Amino acid sequence: MTVSDNDSQGLSAAPALPALAFYGKMLTFSRLQFSTDDLSAIDAQLAATLSNKSSNIPILIDSEVEQDLSALVELLWSWGLQPIGVVTGTLDAQAREQRLAIFPADGKRIERILPSKKAATQVSKAPDDKHTESASTNSDSTNSTSINDTAAINESNTETTIATTTAETLVSAEHITSLIYDQMLRSGQSLNHVGGDLILTNSVNSGAEAITDNSLHVYGRAQGRLVAGATGDKDARIFCQVFNPSLVSVAGTYCLRDNLPEHVIDKSVQVRFVEGEGLVFTVMDDA
Repeated sequence: MTVSDNDSQGLSAAPALPALAFYGKMLTFSRLQFSTDDLSAIDAQLAATLSNKSSNIPILIDSEVEQDLSALVELLWSWGLQPIGVVTGTLDAQAREQRLAIFPADGKRIERILPSKKAATQVSKAPDDKHTESASTNSDSTNSTSINDTAAINESNTETTIATTTAETLVSAEHITSLIYDQMLRSGQSLNHVGGDLILTNSVNSGAEAITDNSLHVYGRAQGRLVAGATGDKDARIFCQVFNPSLVSVAGTYCLRDNLPEHVIDKSVQVRFVEGEGLVFTVMDDA
């Protein structure tokens, strides 16, 4: 779970920098689907499709037929494409050998990383509203501020709260589960939770963002950017008491404020993803 804030404090009181931190970010990649292992045919198709060899487009390789992955990657790079991974399937073994990422198939979630001892809670600046992608951005830990003991994690009838310390840590059991966060998310803050539902009992202000790989619940006024199913879970949902976000996303499908149905603004709303329809908005008072 990651909370982020960019409020500044003196460098003398800054905590030691962690060696690394996991952050979530929504990105859009092109996916190339291959129906043949004939590299000559693939090369001819690329020549007919691409106008130049300098596009530098990151792409995912999706193939239902066995490929010479090394040769295919070389061919794609020669056309200015940048293969970053494969969709899980027949190419998994070759992808591991070449240290390429393996992405889940449609509707599947990425396996979450389970901490052996503790999961860190940090504060960083959220991206500007002008970006359509929802991101949880890296921040200088030297600017981190302590959070009051208002965030809690539910774990088999146990509740562990975060104490007021300079470098907050959330003691975790073997698995991460749902997180309850009681503070208001202010503009510039980003709250990122992996491994369970994210439940906010307060509001999400404009310019803030809340991201989870499961379902998102907001019991205050929901503005800012709201992201559920961030790792591809199409069963994830968003529930809001007062719905008025700048961006809403479920399983990578997003909608901006200007495109939201007018009848759901400032209402109690459920958002879910339906295959073939996209995002479906339901006013819960009318359900």
